Amino acid sequence: MAASLLSHGMRRCSAHACAAVAVRRGLSSAAPPSVFTRLLLNLSRYFYDVEHIVGWNDWARTKLVRSKNTFFGYAQQRFGDNIGAAYYILTLRGSFRFAGQSEWFRPDSRGRFSYDFMSTPDAQIEEVDLSGTIINHNGLDNLVKQNKLKSLSLRGCPEVDDWFLARLHVFGESLVELDVSHCPCVTVGGLAALQNLRKLQRLDISGLARLQSPGLVRILLEEMLPHCRVTGAEYEQGLIQPDTREPTEEDHEASANTGVRHI
Repeated sequence: MAASLLSHGMRRCSAHACAAVAVRRGLSSAAPPSVFTRLLLNLSRYFYDVEHIVGWNDWARTKLVRSKNTFFGYAQQRFGDNIGAAYYILTLRGSFRFAGQSEWFRPDSRGRFSYDFMSTPDAQIEEVDLSGTIINHNGLDNLVKQNKLKSLSLRGCPEVDDWFLARLHVFGESLVELDVSHCPCVTVGGLAALQNLRKLQRLDISGLARLQSPGLVRILLEEMLPHCRVTGAEYEQGLIQPDTREPTEEDHEASANTGVRHI
């Protein structure tokens, strides 16, 4: 018995030894690691796993959003509220139009822009397009003194949330058009806060992923803002639809048992 166990153990040790030799031969004959592999190995010295890399990315984005939405108090003190607001909009890669002018000021594809807007420091901003920018509720401090603002587009802004919409009450006596479509953080709570925009005439709520019943929300908004035309949601969206399919034999059997007749 002891001899058989010893023989079995020797065979297992021999198999492990052969496997180890094969691995060493494979490693010795393998091609040198690629540049990408060496890069990953170097990165692994600083980032132990994907979670750390994702965390660093979130930290970098948060820092970018915070820096982009800094209050431009120095610019407003030196050049006036209108110029400070205009400069903030352009640094976000947004665009605007002064009241009484037809020209729109906007940056190019690289984010560069002309400073011609500084020639009219007394002109107030009437229309603003910040679609797709990273404006948040802190950055709104740069715009609150624009009491002639009539049109504001926030289409697809990832940082626009319910708190942001609640702060729009400062434009309650001027804002006529508002676009909050495709803003992923907007919920029905934020839309309810728009009740203070008494002069609002057009509101776009299309593509709001957090609205479970867009049709019902549209009805509520129209009740809350009777002079406003709400677009982007049909009345039947999110509501229970009637069953229009043809009744099956099982339905007839069930109706016979319950006394309900299918027409």
